Amino acid sequence: MLESGDRPWGKYFVLADEPHYKLKRIEVQPGHRLSYQFHHKRQEQWTIIEGNATVILNDEEISLSYGESIFIPQGAKHRIMNQTNNLVVFIEVQTGTYFGEDDIVRLQDDYERK
Repeated sequence: MLESGDRPWGKYFVLADEPHYKLKRIEVQPGHRLSYQFHHKRQEQWTIIEGNATVILNDEEISLSYGESIFIPQGAKHRIMNQTNNLVVFIEVQTGTYFGEDDIVRLQDDYERK
């Protein structure tokens, strides 16, 4: 593991950080959700490996369970939510030209981050 971090909604673990992709394992605690956001320089593929998640993609609500995936196009507004009493874990594959945290444009955030 290259990096890990605690967030108000759970934890993330960077498994690979290469010039053309970044791979993360992300855990979302029960009752929490990530910010509603988009990226200018990357797209993402999410695959649920534990639990049941609700994804908002460009204002459309989509339910995902173990083994299901969703593609988040570059520039698409998105968030993942855990509306259950169990942990949600997913694998995120980022592809694009830049993977820094400063490419997160938050539109709405439960934790008042900019």
